[in-house]
Amino acid sequence: MSPDESKTGSTSNTGVDTYADAIVAAMAAGGIDHLFFTSGSDIGFFQEATSKARVLGHNNPVRLITVPLEHISLNAALGFAAVTGRPAATAVHVDVGTLHYGGAIHTAWRSRLPVLMTAGYPPTSAPGTLPGSRAEGGHIWMQETFDQNGIVRNYTKWERRLTYQDNPGVVVSRAIQVARSEPQGPSYLSIPKELTFLPMREDGFPSAIELGIPRVGPPNPEDAKEVAERLIAAAHPVCVVSGSGRNPDSISALVELAELLGLAVTESALRAYISFPFDHPLYQAQSTVAEADALFVLDVEVPWAEGRNVAPPADAYIAAAGHDPANLRVPTFEFTANLRISADPLATIKAITEAAKALLTDDDKARIKARSEKLATVSAARIADLITEAEARSGDTPIDPLWLSYQISRAVDDNCIVLDDTLGPSRFSEYLRCRKPLSYIRNPGSSGGWGPGAAFGAKMGAPDKDIICVTGDGFYQFGTPQPAIWAGAHHGAPFLTIVYTNRSYTTGTLAVQNSFGQESYATQSGYEGGYFDPPIDFAAEAASAGAYGENVDDPAEVGPAIQRGLEQIRAGKPAVISVWLKRLIDGG
Repeated sequence: MSPDESKTGSTSNTGVDTYADAIVAAMAAGGIDHLFFTSGSDIGFFQEATSKARVLGHNNPVRLITVPLEHISLNAALGFAAVTGRPAATAVHVDVGTLHYGGAIHTAWRSRLPVLMTAGYPPTSAPGTLPGSRAEGGHIWMQETFDQNGIVRNYTKWERRLTYQDNPGVVVSRAIQVARSEPQGPSYLSIPKELTFLPMREDGFPSAIELGIPRVGPPNPEDAKEVAERLIAAAHPVCVVSGSGRNPDSISALVELAELLGLAVTESALRAYISFPFDHPLYQAQSTVAEADALFVLDVEVPWAEGRNVAPPADAYIAAAGHDPANLRVPTFEFTANLRISADPLATIKAITEAAKALLTDDDKARIKARSEKLATVSAARIADLITEAEARSGDTPIDPLWLSYQISRAVDDNCIVLDDTLGPSRFSEYLRCRKPLSYIRNPGSSGGWGPGAAFGAKMGAPDKDIICVTGDGFYQFGTPQPAIWAGAHHGAPFLTIVYTNRSYTTGTLAVQNSFGQESYATQSGYEGGYFDPPIDFAAEAASAGAYGENVDDPAEVGPAIQRGLEQIRAGKPAVISVWLKRLIDGG
């Protein structure tokens, strides 16, 4: 049953004979059609129930996607949800599979994406007493913990262990309802093995759609008018963005508002989605807001931070709006604002736009025109300087990261979705000229290694797009790429990964130098723990998993190698292009 169909009544029990059937039926009714599955003895019921639903011809059957590693499964679900806007689910093996989700649990929590994480719970019934009881070896006893759900409790909106008296369809529908309610985020359900064999006792259950997904409305009109007045009166108004681009319709709306008021649009300290066209004259990248006197902070978690951009003056007017404008998921949050608006970002943009149209005078329009022209000049100069800087390093060996970033930007077209899992030294995103909604998505958390799994999931969700994952070699290894590449090849979801291979940890080199100085003991010892040189042969590793792999050390071959990688994925084969760069600090 599709989400729209489920609005007409509770889910039918036709073919839903067991708890397992109900779990899968509730997923389908709640909008989940992809289940990223990493095998375990306690979750085989998913294989049976999804196959049964397909054979019986259920509407919108859940597709089970085999993934060899849990970390990849969860990041894939996040990538899928990011590009489709639809919920996704995962299934893993008891506590050990939950632990293997690893840092992706953190990423899911920070992603504001609707994901249902599930895990089996080991049987506790005596051998032979119930279907699914302890009967497969001594390790079954080792898998029972005092609080399996505690592994993820700090990182979920909702968690529950399914019990005998539950209607499993209701529980799954509730999990999806919570995950899909703004601000969206992960739910977690652990499922005791014995329960999956039980017959259903009730005739049906409500879907997540029938339970109701809350709609977030527009801002108070007086608040919208206040923001419009402040932005119009300001000499240097700025809009700070990050996550509003999660809704594709918000980009054109924000362009209208920015052009109407001559707003400089700048990225927050934590990028998330393309929220404004990177090639627009009013776009100022991650530039400073030090001169801003009025700021509209839109769907942003961390607006500015040392090392990213400079905070605005203390007397600047700041209005923050979004689904969670006070960032309530972060315990300590010291950023001030004159006004915080809990409202839908798109509706907020539209409300401020309409309020501003009613307020603008001819004098205002003249000032705005002059400001917009100045911002366009600044933007053009910034882009020209970036290109000049990259081209000046075009012959450097080892290859300079700016040259690689520039070459990637030249290869990206409107059919690409770029997934960014890089850090600052590459300055990668500064070179991009993405302009389409959802064409750029950054790691939403701080756990490196999101890229390979997310790229696979994104390709599953957007099969007609060219998916390009860009990552440093440290994060690439954190991402355990082999299972992601295998999954991409196996499921016909090829993606291109470009690796900045500098054999260096930013945390173990630049961060150490910044903390302890150039005369530190760590510096004198050559930054032990900061380098992993020589690295793994990423091209050979990719080939072993069924991908095209290429190592590049000639700067003249960077652009052609990227094109070869794109040709491979367009022909149906995953590709990895590893580019040998200068090491951090010592340049070796």
